[in-house]
Amino acid sequence: MPRHIISKVIPGSIADELGAEPGDELLSINGQTIEDVLDYHFLTNEEYMTVLLAKSDGEEWELEIEKDYEEDLGLVFANGLMDEYRSCRNKCIFCFIDQMPPGMRKTLYFKDDDSRLSFLQGNYVTLTNMDDHDIDRIIHYHMAPINISFHTTNPGLRRRMLNNRFAGDIFDRVRRLSRAGIEMNGQIVLCKGINDGAELRRTLGDLEEYMPALQSVSVVPVGLTKYREGLYPLEAFGPEDAAEVIDEVERWQQYYEERTGSHRIHCGDEWYLLAGRGLPEAERYDGYPQLENGVGMLRLLEEEVHGALRSCEGDGREAHMAIATGLLAAPFLEKLMADIHEIYLHIKVDVVAVKNRFFGEKITVSGLLTGQDLKAQLAELSLGERLLLPCNMLRDGENVFLDDCTVEELEQSLGVPVTVVDADGASLVETIINKKDIQQHRRRQLYEQTDCCYCGTAECGEIHPV
Repeated sequence: MPRHIISKVIPGSIADELGAEPGDELLSINGQTIEDVLDYHFLTNEEYMTVLLAKSDGEEWELEIEKDYEEDLGLVFANGLMDEYRSCRNKCIFCFIDQMPPGMRKTLYFKDDDSRLSFLQGNYVTLTNMDDHDIDRIIHYHMAPINISFHTTNPGLRRRMLNNRFAGDIFDRVRRLSRAGIEMNGQIVLCKGINDGAELRRTLGDLEEYMPALQSVSVVPVGLTKYREGLYPLEAFGPEDAAEVIDEVERWQQYYEERTGSHRIHCGDEWYLLAGRGLPEAERYDGYPQLENGVGMLRLLEEEVHGALRSCEGDGREAHMAIATGLLAAPFLEKLMADIHEIYLHIKVDVVAVKNRFFGEKITVSGLLTGQDLKAQLAELSLGERLLLPCNMLRDGENVFLDDCTVEELEQSLGVPVTVVDADGASLVETIINKKDIQQHRRRQLYEQTDCCYCGTAECGEIHPV
């Protein structure tokens, strides 16, 4: 059992008022030994509790606490999970981390497959790292949602895709979660010629068994970098492939909508952009449960931009700026910028599609662009008064791109101010028409171990930020 040493006490918090200090050790809550952050999270939600601390001099303090439900105690621990991170036991044929170039910061190569991160951060897990004790705790605490990477419901194929002889044995665990009413979300990373076609059809039908607890399932294309030497030979999907996937998913959407009142199965935005098809109407996204997996992000952005513009009358204000994005979303953003220009005739926003030379040009999403690609490809362009960047390019809470280049370095290199724009459409409009610096740098830590509880989605290196 790991020791839970307090690294920080939030000033003015309950723990601070009761005399807790960095270096103290948390021994128990209500007489229960704390296994990890899940025990701590659920036990400290209560309004009445007894907390046992060991001071640095060996003295034990028993603190009786009365507080509001879910009010935080104000304790920060050296390890955010209060336990070791569980690394992935699989060797997935589509693993993004295996496709990373050498020489990046070490934490980017850590593969997590931890059910606690699924609850705390929204990470997707394969369930191959879990045993009956883990399932018992999820059910006991009614942890939800749990995000599961299915990929296929064919046990033999799942074993081959994950290169794990136990990977096909998870479905009894999923049934237990479903019968206990534990809300789940699923994802399928689609690999051409492997789990698409008839296998996808089988999977989308089999998943009905876990509904209604299984709230939603996203289907996203595998991401392929240029660093695949020695790895399983995977092919990129083309426009015709994307159209077939959309047709298959939309048939199942109709099926589930008729039977459950919800569409359940959703295509990542990338499929529609690749196929050259219009995005589904907002209602078909069922409240956007899979936004963090790139499902409905563009439709919601469009809805929010148009909603913000409805209260704008336009005037004579003038501005010229540029916004950088990945190749895939650039045409969509151009349409939104044209909508803004229709109301504000003297505001011009140039959309710059940046090729991903760092990971390879098959990677077309903005969330994987690096500072060095932005520097190189924007250097000779007229960017106007400033450059706008979507916040998903940056590391969580910092001005740092995946390659460790900073926003400040990019500004110095390009000679123009850089504004990082929040993810919602209202912030985008506000930034453009009022020259407002939103500067909320929210990059999900999709690869890295993290002590925060910020939401992110990754398992085995799967990543699909549009």
